Amino acid sequence: MSSSVFTFTPGTTPVLVAIPHAGTALAPGMEARMTDRGRLLSDTDWYMEKLYSGAGDSGSGMIRASYSRYVIDLNRGPDDATLYPGRPKTGLVPELGFDGAPIYLAGQAPDEAEISERRVLFWQPYHDAVTEELARLKAQWGWAVLWDGHSIKTEVPRLFEGKLPDLNFGTNEGGSCASLLIEAVMTVARENGSYSDILNGRFKGGYTTRHYGQPQDGIHAIQLEKAQHIYLADEEAPWPVDAGKTEKVADLIGKMLRRAARWRP
Repeated sequence: MSSSVFTFTPGTTPVLVAIPHAGTALAPGMEARMTDRGRLLSDTDWYMEKLYSGAGDSGSGMIRASYSRYVIDLNRGPDDATLYPGRPKTGLVPELGFDGAPIYLAGQAPDEAEISERRVLFWQPYHDAVTEELARLKAQWGWAVLWDGHSIKTEVPRLFEGKLPDLNFGTNEGGSCASLLIEAVMTVARENGSYSDILNGRFKGGYTTRHYGQPQDGIHAIQLEKAQHIYLADEEAPWPVDAGKTEKVADLIGKMLRRAARWRP
């Protein structure tokens, strides 16, 4: 598969890692319409390529989006349905950042026609590729595992109270993944002993996990949302990475992916 919308590296196991929010490219003409805060792309999942540097060694394939989540959020459904009722909605094509500040200058937010165009140009090719690769993996192995990788600032008062645990696993309340698979993965995390974790806490999995995770049909999906303090030197701009912390997290992620690859339904 080849596209300017994403990069894809095939693997040698039934595991596909999806990275939807690490991209920083913008749609043509978009930057001039954005606020200074919007142009910072503050809500990016920073340095995911470093955190998932061991994916290839684990045998996992990877699909990584090239465009910013401010262009279109690939972890939201095409109908922009609410994922977390009662919480502020971040949106398929967001107009506000996680902190509630405008992304666009006044009167410059995309209209419905532009949103529809972005769905066609950026959202659809990515999800077509995910669908195609999961079907290939299932045909080859009899099952597939989709690992949806994310990170977020440890404290975002507009979206959740207090501080996040370090590792936030989501399986749509158990609906997207066999219980023995998530137990095996979380056992690896807990044996490491360095990080706090939670299952189906504030983050239960977005569109990707909920849509593709169909264990009864042989497709298992796990979302991992990582608190950024476990690998950044500072969670504010310019988001400097801490090399030592990042290496530790990357090592753990590689071990969890290898464990997922060894799992059998």
